[in-house]
Amino acid sequence: MDLLPFAAAHAATVAGWPATAGEVALWCGRQEFPVPAQTITDWQLDTDLRAHVLVEDERVVGYGELWFDAEEDEVELARIIVAPDTRGTGRGRELVRGLLARAVGAGYRDVFMRVHPDNERALRCYRGAGFEPVDPALADSWNEAQPVAYVWLQGAGDGGVAR
Repeated sequence: MDLLPFAAAHAATVAGWPATAGEVALWCGRQEFPVPAQTITDWQLDTDLRAHVLVEDERVVGYGELWFDAEEDEVELARIIVAPDTRGTGRGRELVRGLLARAVGAGYRDVFMRVHPDNERALRCYRGAGFEPVDPALADSWNEAQPVAYVWLQGAGDGGVAR
């Protein structure tokens, strides 16, 4: 499997993966369903964002983003999703580990992600990829401005090697 830069040609594939409005909300917090491919393409206009796709046998099976914050000297992994027929097969963990390795390779040791508290499957995946909850006081402070009390996780910062 390869972790490659996102290209606009991938947008329709990724947009088709969420099967319900609830899945869209858990994945990216949006209220529209289905998510238009143009929305995913438009996300790429953010200069602090780097999106990647996980490719297996020339098929895109995962999508995730790195949100770089040079001012805070940290990266957030975001909008992680895998193809429905690959869920539960370890592709999500592989994608997250690959994204973490990219963040560390870019010189960032502080790598975080926020997860909707109802997304238990994602929480298991991310913990299996080496992410652990941040200090509860820190999570509370970060959640003050959020629409949901997210579960905040921090990566191992060792290039994706699970602890």
